[in-house]
Amino acid sequence: MPLTTDEDIRQLLTEARTIAVFGCSDRPDRPSYGVSAFLQRHGYRMLPVNPQITGERVHNEFVWRDLGQIGVPIDIVDIFRRPIAAGEAVDQAIAAGAKAVWMQLGIVNEDAAARAEAAGLKVVMDRCTKIEIMRLGVPAIEAAD
Repeated sequence: MPLTTDEDIRQLLTEARTIAVFGCSDRPDRPSYGVSAFLQRHGYRMLPVNPQITGERVHNEFVWRDLGQIGVPIDIVDIFRRPIAAGEAVDQAIAAGAKAVWMQLGIVNEDAAARAEAAGLKVVMDRCTKIEIMRLGVPAIEAAD
């Protein structure tokens, strides 16, 4: 079952340090652009993923083609893709060993969620990371010395 309780979602967001934003845009008018900036300001290591702008930079971070390229542990894959395309992101998250997948507002893909859960990943659907962080009062991550 996808995570739905405030307690479970708060715990996921509090324990996470690295969030890959799948479908991150370089266009300021896109929701993924604003949410990725917020995640970065909140102290998360934000890793943008978008094959259309691979090698460019979003919020001073290198844009990766796919999750398999990243090479560091990923706590959450924050998915900004249409529901039908979310399955590809979930499959990459499973292959990359991510701990959780988070489908943004309006994104529900039960088949992809079931695959993620079967592989041991936590799943959140139809919620916004930024909204939930603010609503639940998730503290900002302190920079390590």
